[in-house]
Parts: sequence; C-alpha cells; structure tokens
Amino acid sequence: MTIDLGFAPQKPVHRNLSVHHLIERAVKNGEGHLASTGALVVKTGKKTGRSANDKFTVREPSCENEIWWENNKPFDPAHFDALHQKVLNYLAEREFYVQDMLVGADKTYGLRVRVVTELAWHSAFAKALFIRPTKEELSNFSPDFTVISVPNFKANPAEDHTLTETFIILNYAKKVVLIGGTGYAGEIKKSVFTIMNYLMPLRGVLSMHCSANMGKNGDSAIFFGLSGTGKTSLSADPTRGLIGDDEHCWSETSIFNIEGGCYAKCINLSRENEPLIYDAIRYGAIVENVVMDEETRVIDFADDSITENTRCAYPLDYIPNAVLPSIGPKPKNIVFLTCDAFGVLPPISRLTPAQAMYHFLLGYTAKVAGTEIGIKEPTMTFSACFGAPFLPLHPTRYAKFLGEKIAKENVRVWLVNTGWTGGGVGVGKRMKIAYTRAMVNAALAGELDNVSCIEDPIFKVSVPTACPNVPSDVLIPKNAWADKDAYDQKALWLAKEFVKNFKKFEQYATDDIKAAAPNVELAVA
Repeated sequence: MTIDLGFAPQKPVHRNLSVHHLIERAVKNGEGHLASTGALVVKTGKKTGRSANDKFTVREPSCENEIWWENNKPFDPAHFDALHQKVLNYLAEREFYVQDMLVGADKTYGLRVRVVTELAWHSAFAKALFIRPTKEELSNFSPDFTVISVPNFKANPAEDHTLTETFIILNYAKKVVLIGGTGYAGEIKKSVFTIMNYLMPLRGVLSMHCSANMGKNGDSAIFFGLSGTGKTSLSADPTRGLIGDDEHCWSETSIFNIEGGCYAKCINLSRENEPLIYDAIRYGAIVENVVMDEETRVIDFADDSITENTRCAYPLDYIPNAVLPSIGPKPKNIVFLTCDAFGVLPPISRLTPAQAMYHFLLGYTAKVAGTEIGIKEPTMTFSACFGAPFLPLHPTRYAKFLGEKIAKENVRVWLVNTGWTGGGVGVGKRMKIAYTRAMVNAALAGELDNVSCIEDPIFKVSVPTACPNVPSDVLIPKNAWADKDAYDQKALWLAKEFVKNFKKFEQYATDDIKAAAPNVELAVA
C-alpha cells in the first residue's frame, strides 16, 4: 500500500518494519549496539533531555483561543510551512522509516499517529512506546497526526525563525509535528502527549501526566509526578497490575493508557529495588545514553558520565503483570509524588479535596544536582498539574476537571514525598524506596484509613502516625531531624515559597482552595 507523504522520495522508504528488522538496521547503520541483555543501546547526541525552550505551537485560528500562550511559544504559520518544506526536501534525498501507530487504549478516543524518522532506532522507539495496530488496522491506516523527526537536520534560526538549531513545532490545523536538531527520542513521545492534552479535554476526557496500576480487586490508582519522583518505579509493583507508567486519560467510564510502552529512568537501576523494570531491559527495548562495557556489553546503570537522564523504552507487555489492553476502572486513590530535596514534607499524608486542588495546581518538586545542566544545588520546581511543559490549555481547566472527578467518585488523595528525610541534601538521606512502597501499598489497601493522624502545623495535611513496615520516626518529618529548629526554619521557608508561587492561580481558586495554603504566619515554638 502506497502512502502520501506530501513529496516524492528518491530513496527507499521503510514502512512498518518489524522490531527485528529495525534493530538489525540500527546496528548495521552504526546507530547503536546490542547489550548483553539483548537491548539496543544508543546515544542521543548533544541533547540528552527535552529541549523545552525550543518547543513551539503554530498560532492559527483553530487553536488560537484555546492555547495557554504564556506556556506555549507561538510560531507563525508561514514560517512553519517554509520549514516543513525544507524538512520534506531533506527527507526526499534519504532513506527513512515510517511507523504507523495508535495512541489511546480506549479506541473511542484513540488517535492514529504516523511517525516518520531518518533513524531506524527512532522507529523502533515508536514501535515500543505507542500501541501497535493489528494487520487489519494497518490495511486502511490514515493518520490523524504525523510526527516527523529529523535529528540530523539543523535549523537556521535567522532563516527559519527558531531560537536555535533545534525545534519541536506542533501544528494542530495541519496535524503535523516537526522535530529537528535533537536525537532525544522523548521529544517524539512528549509531542504526542501534548496533542492528547489538547484534544482530550475538548472531548470531555481528562488527560493526565501520571502512571496507573490496579489491584487484584480491581481498585485502580493513579500516580502524578514530575521526572525523578518515582512515578514509573512505584507503579511497577509486583503485587498490582500495571496499566501504564506515564500518560493516561480519565473518561466517564474508565482510565486508559495513552501509550503502549514505558519510558523508564535507568540511573542506579537495580533488580533489587526495581525488578520489573530491570528485567524489561531485553531484546526489543531501547536504552539511551547508558555506559556499556565494550567487551562484555554489560550496562553500568550507576554511571552518569553521559547524563543522569538515562532512559529505557520497552513495550508494556515486557512487564509480566501488565494490564492488557491497558484500561482500568475509575481510580479509588490518587497519589501526588514529590521529591522534596529539603526534607520538609511528610513521607505520606492525606489531602482534602481542596488541598488536592492546591497541590495539583502548584505541582511542586525539587531538582537536585546532576539532573539538569547547570544545577549545582537543590532547586525548587513548580510545574502546574505535575506536567506544565505538556499543557496546551490553561492548567485551571485540567484542575477543575480533576476536582469534579475527585468529588464525584469520592477518591482518596495522598501526597507522598520520595525525597529526603532527616534533613535536606547533604544532611539527611533519600527516603528508602522500600519504605515509600510500603506506605503507598498501605494507603491503597485502606490500611491507613483508621490510623491515628496528626495535622502538620505548617502544611495542614493529615499525617498518619503509624504504617506497616515503616519505622514510626520516619513518618513525622520533624522527628527525623536532629536539629528541630533547623527543621522549623526550613519548613516555614518552603511554605512561603508555596504561597508565593500559588499567587498566579489565586484569581481562579475558590475560597476553600485558598484556605488550603500552608500556615506561613505560624510562630513555631
């Protein structure tokens, strides 16, 4: 079956190749090497993470009144057309790969996405990350959106009106995404997620930057969190079925995975702490920017000399207890994950609906040294809805939607700190993942519902005083600090930062959401 790409290719077009053929070509082309586990190890070049400043949205009539332009850089339609043509001319002179994929496990809301790329491993990445169509679905495939990724094509900012040689440009009217000047495959993934974040709310479906899993009794839980907070690790629980690790939608009847694969961080990965993810890194998986012994082909997951943002993409069915198709019932629990590098927030606390809206809009976590270029010490990050870079619409639209669903379904909401305890970075220590998993499992099983709780005097959240398999002195953060006065000072400092950063949402917030703010006037004894 021929396909119309808008130009006449001069060299072979490799359409919908199998994983085997793609890996074979990637190795032959020098794009990567096989590890001892069989996974394909690749390097993404200079860009080892997302290029947020180089992402644009074409400003045109169909979306102009919908987009949150304070968060989305506008791009002129004529400039897009010119750059689009240059990219097509570039592809016409090269062999390239086409992968036709589905997005959205619930086919009522799903999209057909065509991924066009010059790299075989990028095509293998798309095949791992998105939902694979059946032969019948491929026979009459017509894309709703086309993503074109050309890592070796570099823009000329003066001529192409980009900021740098890198660009990620979404055009909702023409249903095309252009990606160039970066080999980081996460740009493909997150561009498609951004599209779903635009389209789904307009269709009455809440799209979310979250992982999801399901207990044996059919109780679903969703986990919101920014990169590095444990979203993938905590959802990949051997005792619960994995619906998905990163992107989901919540309809009137269910939650469903946007993707068909996982994209896990690999730094310091071990079978002991994350057995399901560790064992998923095998043939058919794509591993980015890890260091591998040239002779033994064994990956050193602790080596961050290329980047701390090492990643692995693998199909969802590489997880033994994956829920397939990846659709689950409406959630009974929501977990907000934050990595508090200052050691202030409780390791687990329960939120009221108003507090849930406050923390959802705030989207707090902290980045630590090594996670991004230029970060030398713990840095606060506030990312609305725990995913601001991927929000085309104003965050209050997603928050209002979530608040209505929490109220309607009477969902329990938890705030979990996967960061530091007993002090901040350099003084305290990172919360043990075994403790965090025990607290989350207890919350999901209802084992914390009748436990005695105390209200945090500053953040006003409800903190359980006991939890199975967790030392009691870990649960109350102040108790874990040797210097109690230092804790009080740091807690008030962080609370004031919360209040300061929430000001941009105050005009949209109800009185009960405003009242959920921390108590910054408290005179701590």
